[in-house]
Amino acid sequence: MTATISTTSRPDLFRFTMPLMAAFAAMFGFVGGNMVAQPWLGALVGAIIGCVIAWVAETNLSRRTTVRWAIIGVLGLAGLVFGNVGTAISGVIIGAILSWGAYWLATGQYGTSVPIYYTAKQTLWHNTFKFICGLIFFFLIAPLVPVMWLSFNAQDFFTFTPEMLNFEAAGYSLKHYRDFLGTDEWMVPLKNSLIIAPIATIISVTLGTLAAIGLSQSHVPGRQAIMAILISPMIVPLIISATGMFFFYAPLGNWLEASLGLSQSFVGFVKVILAHAVLGIPFVIITVTATLVGFDRSLTRAAASMGSDPVRTFFKVQMPLILPGVISGGLFAFITSFDEVVVVLFVGSAQQQTLPWQMFTGLREQISPTILAAATVLVVFSILLLTTVELLRRRSERLRGLTPA
Repeated sequence: MTATISTTSRPDLFRFTMPLMAAFAAMFGFVGGNMVAQPWLGALVGAIIGCVIAWVAETNLSRRTTVRWAIIGVLGLAGLVFGNVGTAISGVIIGAILSWGAYWLATGQYGTSVPIYYTAKQTLWHNTFKFICGLIFFFLIAPLVPVMWLSFNAQDFFTFTPEMLNFEAAGYSLKHYRDFLGTDEWMVPLKNSLIIAPIATIISVTLGTLAAIGLSQSHVPGRQAIMAILISPMIVPLIISATGMFFFYAPLGNWLEASLGLSQSFVGFVKVILAHAVLGIPFVIITVTATLVGFDRSLTRAAASMGSDPVRTFFKVQMPLILPGVISGGLFAFITSFDEVVVVLFVGSAQQQTLPWQMFTGLREQISPTILAAATVLVVFSILLLTTVELLRRRSERLRGLTPA
C-alpha cells in the first residue's frame, strides 16, 4: 500500500503561500477585469486580494471556518456594492474558492495526497497536474452554463438582459420551453429522434454485442483487422462517413421503393436508422469487449458440460455478467444517434428531420431562443444518460471484484 503523509510542515507565507495565492487570485481578477475593459487592473486588484487572503489565513489557522465565511461574505458584499446580484454571487463563489485555497496552502494539505517519498518538485507537479485537469474540465463545461441560463430569458434575445443579471423575476420566463413543447415545429423532430434513436440502438446493441463476443475468442482469425474495420466509423471523420453512406444508401433506397413498393418516408427512416446503427456499433463493441476482459470462461465451459446449448448459456450465464457493459454501450449508441446531425442531413429527407437537424436549421435560417431550450433539454438528457453509464460501470467493477475508481 502506498504510504502517504499524514502531517506536513507549514510552508513559508511570503515565499510560498502568498505568491501562489496572488497568482491564483490574479486569474480571477483578469477575467473580471475583462468585463469592464480593464483586464490588467483587474489582475492587479486580484493579486492584492489574494495576498490579503493568504495573510488572513496564515494568521487565523485556528479559526478556519469563521474566517472562510467572513471572506465569502466580504467578497459577496463587494460584488453587490460594485455590481449587481450576479456579481455578488460570483464574489461568493470566488471567495469560497480562494479561502479554501489559502488554507489548503497555508496548512500544507497539498502534500497529504502524495506518496511520502515524493520530492518537492514531484509534489508540485502532482498538484499542478490536478489543477490543469480541473481547468480543462472547467473550460469544457463552462460554455454550457450560459446556454442553459439564457434558455430562461424572458426576451427573444441571445444576450443577458439587465433583469437577468440582477436576478429579477421579470427577466426570466419559461416561454421558450413552451414554444419547444407546444409546437409541431419542434415536437415532430423530437418524435422522429425518439423513433430513430431507440431502434438504431437496438440494432447496434445486438450486432455489437455479438461481434464483441465473437472477437473475444482466441481462435478467430484476423481478429485485429476485423476489430479495426468495425470501429472505423468512430475513427473516420464523420463527413467522410456521411458521404460514403449517402452513395451506399441512395441506390438501396431506390431499390426498396421500386422493387418492394415501400413508401419513400418508410425507406427514409430505414436508411437513417441503419446509418445511425453503424455509428453506434463501435461504442457497443468497445464497452462489451472491455467487460469481457474480466469474464471467467470456465463458466461457459461448465454450462456446456452440463448440457446447456450455446443460446441458453449466453442468456443465462454470460449475459447477466456482461449486462452492465452492454447497457453502457447501448447508452452511448443512443446518445450518438440522438445527437447526430451530419449523417441524417446526407441520408435522410425532410420527413426524417430530427431534433439536432431542426436546431441546425434554426441557427441558419431563424435565430430563435427556443434553440437554447432544446439544447438545455438535450444537455440534461445526456447528463442523465452519462450518469447512468457511470453507475453501471461501477456496478460492473463491483461484480468483477474490483474497487470502483
